Amino acid sequence: MMRTPKPVSRRLVASAAAVIALAAPAAAGAQEEFPGNKPIEMVVLFPAGTSADVTARVLAEGMSRQLNTNIVVVNRPGAGGAIGYKYTAAQTPDGHHIVWNSNSISTSYHAGMLAFDYKALDLVAQVQVETPLLVVKSDAPWKGLRELIAAAKANPGKITVGNSGVGSHTHMTSISLFKTVGAQVLDVPFGAAQVIPSLLGAHVQVVVQLPGALVSHVKAGSLRVLAALSVKRDTAFPEVATAREQGINIGAELWRGIAVPKGTPKKIIARLEDAIRKTVATPEFVKSCERLAVNPAFLPVAEFAKVVAREDAEIAQMMQSLGLKKSAK
Repeated sequence: MMRTPKPVSRRLVASAAAVIALAAPAAAGAQEEFPGNKPIEMVVLFPAGTSADVTARVLAEGMSRQLNTNIVVVNRPGAGGAIGYKYTAAQTPDGHHIVWNSNSISTSYHAGMLAFDYKALDLVAQVQVETPLLVVKSDAPWKGLRELIAAAKANPGKITVGNSGVGSHTHMTSISLFKTVGAQVLDVPFGAAQVIPSLLGAHVQVVVQLPGALVSHVKAGSLRVLAALSVKRDTAFPEVATAREQGINIGAELWRGIAVPKGTPKKIIARLEDAIRKTVATPEFVKSCERLAVNPAFLPVAEFAKVVAREDAEIAQMMQSLGLKKSAK
């Protein structure tokens, strides 16, 4: 004899429906949450121990606290930054791959070392700016920029000038300076970590380098800065005149910031931007920048994009006028 099933309690149905309704949004929220429990990889375009690397690690530490996840710094140097940019552009656009980028993406692209320009990555925020400086040993015969230029003109191709590598910002700044004044020098690209030791060891006579690598040596009296190759004097060396103040029209400031693979969701970019903004404002980050002779200069993504576009156009024009603009092979 078949039994008629007992009717399900309305209270039980309502309770089950409530549980499902509460669980669904929670599951959806868990899926959309960033960064979750997954670490973030920060690509640095220079070797470990350089000022760019040290600053990146300070930024990564602060962002890790803001995002409540681990940010792992991975050094991928070479080819003026092209190696790191290629790697980052090829990663999944989920916010878990970021690159510590700079003007080098434009110099590498316009020098023909990179097949894509800055538009192949999505920008997040500007973090800081740095001033390229022209430096010699303290016992060098040149006391000022004009004396060095006169010597370079009198001895074409004889004076050796070191920089951070082919296609790097310091390389292009050096070329631009000496081409602007009509002097021929011998450019010697190194890895960023080898530039100052090469000058101290007398393997080159002059270098174009960023302040962070120079402060201790200048204070010790082993190096002398001849000019700041930017529009304004550098805060670490306020007594050093710019090239423009010395009658040479060149101004090349280096910006650094964060970018991500193209197509990264805007909500994730906004989350990263907020973490950067809060980190750059902390006393710890500001003190670290002072120690490394770099200038905190946070800009949100919209303003940062304007800076990058303007700089890219200026770099393209400069390299074209100097005969350095090429297409990637």
